[in-house]
Amino acid sequence: MLMPRIIPCLLVKDKGLIKTVQFKDPKYVGDPINAVKIFNEKEVDELIVLDVGATANNNEPDYKMIENLANECRMPLCYGGGITTADQAQKILSLGVEKVALSSSAVNDPGLIYEIAARTGSQSVVIVLDVKKKVFGGFDIYTHNGRNKVKIDLLEFVRNIQKMGAGEIVINSIDNDGRMRGYDFNLINKVKPVIEVPMTILGGAGSVDDIRQAVQNYGIIGCAAGSLFVFKGKYRAVLISYVSHTEKDDIFNSVKLPS
Repeated sequence: MLMPRIIPCLLVKDKGLIKTVQFKDPKYVGDPINAVKIFNEKEVDELIVLDVGATANNNEPDYKMIENLANECRMPLCYGGGITTADQAQKILSLGVEKVALSSSAVNDPGLIYEIAARTGSQSVVIVLDVKKKVFGGFDIYTHNGRNKVKIDLLEFVRNIQKMGAGEIVINSIDNDGRMRGYDFNLINKVKPVIEVPMTILGGAGSVDDIRQAVQNYGIIGCAAGSLFVFKGKYRAVLISYVSHTEKDDIFNSVKLPS
């Protein structure tokens, strides 16, 4: 049975691990391989690694880095960044990665979703949607690390990518990114009714209570976070962490699972 997942999300740029606030002011926080080793010890549910530098600079995926991450990783790994063709996606999966994440390329060419899903299966295709509030209400999709606003309807696009073969959708709040003040539940409430595949939320988690609230509100959902798992305390000292087994059990026991 599908269960809620608590997922660290690592941002990579120039082979280094970074963290942003509202997609700006990247702060170097260490080596991604070292972070993976620690997460192995913490027995995390799943790991997302997004190479934001590859996307921003239109670079091809760094296959050697991906291979090193996959070889070290002892949990399901989802990689995104720089993927623009089905051949690239297939190559990444062949390196030991379980899922590939598309963002800008999926918005620019939704047919790529269908092509990858046809080759590898929908379960391997994750679509990450970077979303920001409109000034007068509603939400817009952005690409290229929040630089380019896309003139398409959010809900219509969510429906479309599921028809094209998306096996999972990650909704990432640009407004809440790195602020550690909680998830954007208004955004989640808007998109969740039209999502029929596994859904993961990202952007804003600052405590275990934020994750608990999300799971209590939405049940079987993926709760991803970056800052929560790489920073400690009000001065944001770098410290790789994860929820304890006791905390996780407490969160999962509060979920009303389907009979």
